[in-house]
Amino acid sequence: MAIEVVSASMMTSDETTHMARCVGGDRWVVSWLPGRTLTGRQAVTAMTIASTVSTTPDAPEGADWTILDDLALVLGLTGREAAYMVRLENHDYRKTSKPRRRALE
Repeated sequence: MAIEVVSASMMTSDETTHMARCVGGDRWVVSWLPGRTLTGRQAVTAMTIASTVSTTPDAPEGADWTILDDLALVLGLTGREAAYMVRLENHDYRKTSKPRRRALE
């Protein structure tokens, strides 16, 4: 599992389409947690959860739930809540089209 920080403003992973973006200072937003602002440490945790869930084809099993619960606790969630949210918000934000620029007249 590799989480890459791109120019100190974005985190991506080779195992999930989720991403985190810095919105200033040590404040981050993560694609599977819309509406929440996290610290850098929490964003890394959120990306780790997304990578873990994305590499588990079916529902995690015993020990995996324990790991997810421990990670999700940092975000104020349970492992099951986090896994559900990762799967629910599974959009590839890296492939979204950019808005067209209009010429000013």
